[in-house]
Amino acid sequence: MMDVNYLLHRQQVSLIRATLAKSASARASHETLARAYREQINAYRESNCISTPPH
Repeated sequence: MMDVNYLLHRQQVSLIRATLAKSASARASHETLARAYREQINAYRESNCISTPPH
């Protein structure tokens, strides 16, 4: 598993890029990446007994 700080950073960058995307397909791609990072972050938190904040 990668460093959780890296995952958190990449998730935030993906969300920012989704917000700034000029096309629906670019926005969808960045949102998909953000969700994938969130899943990895949640898996890290679960494996380390860290509670996951609500969405």
